[in-house]
Amino acid sequence: MRSRSRLWSRGRPRVPKRKPREEESPTNITINSLAVTVIDRLNYAHMKPRSASPLLLFSRYDGNIVGGSILGIGLALSGACPGTVLVQAGVGIRSGWYALDGAVLAGIAWIGFLGPLIEARRKKYGAGLEKPPSTVYEAANVDRATAFFGIEAIFAAIIAATIKYTAASPFHPLVAPYIGGLFIGGAQLLSLLTRRCLVGVSSVFEDVGKHFWWLLRGADTRKAPSSYDHLLFSAGIMSSAFALAKAIPEVVDNADAGVTPTLATLGGALGVLGARMAGGCTSGHGISGISVFSTSSFLTIASMFGAAALVAPYVN
Repeated sequence: MRSRSRLWSRGRPRVPKRKPREEESPTNITINSLAVTVIDRLNYAHMKPRSASPLLLFSRYDGNIVGGSILGIGLALSGACPGTVLVQAGVGIRSGWYALDGAVLAGIAWIGFLGPLIEARRKKYGAGLEKPPSTVYEAANVDRATAFFGIEAIFAAIIAATIKYTAASPFHPLVAPYIGGLFIGGAQLLSLLTRRCLVGVSSVFEDVGKHFWWLLRGADTRKAPSSYDHLLFSAGIMSSAFALAKAIPEVVDNADAGVTPTLATLGGALGVLGARMAGGCTSGHGISGISVFSTSSFLTIASMFGAAALVAPYVN
């Protein structure tokens, strides 16, 4: 049975040690929130909260809830999210390549069939649902600073409760998790300074789908996909992971995620389908969206972890 550490680590390389790893995500969000706030206060760039992704079934945020849940199930099955699957493939983890195959197929299916169907539904039945993106501090009627410190206090409490009341994992990465969180926060800051936008990964699979259908339909240069930004960003993730694994082989010692090819492929596909349905993945919503306190991002990530926690104990 898959351990709790695999769910939280999202399939990243591990080496034995005693401490759990749950401190990385709060570190990511803290650094990212600080970076976004400073950039905003300096009037260098203003990041808007992420919009809701409605399916028009039961709520303005039903796409975030349903998509986040599907993303969480995919994460539990494959041991990777749409972002870490690129890292796994880059360092040579076998299940990562199967998950990447599933993710690519999902991107093709999303652009060719599912995405257009959902967009047509929104255009047909979505009259009156168009509202400005909302934030959790607006919903709570508090200022941004109060929301920041309140949310960080909640994350600190979650870490403390996890360390005190759950069994320690026998696995731990070569580098402490909070160091990894600082690196991810640094990547966000670099993106803000150089590109004036927040990071996101699952969009690359949408771009792969666009290029696939463009080539299949004749590769008309007048209809070529207009941007390669996400493809270049993802290539950078994979190549840097590959280079790190070659330079420091200990990084990938005992790194096998222990996932069957079937589960890895299915999980990779569900992860991308859920992410696109929700309008973002663990990067777009979890790292970037929560940093700007988007209501849609909090709902997506809560749904993701809730669904993953329910499914993970039953996955062998």
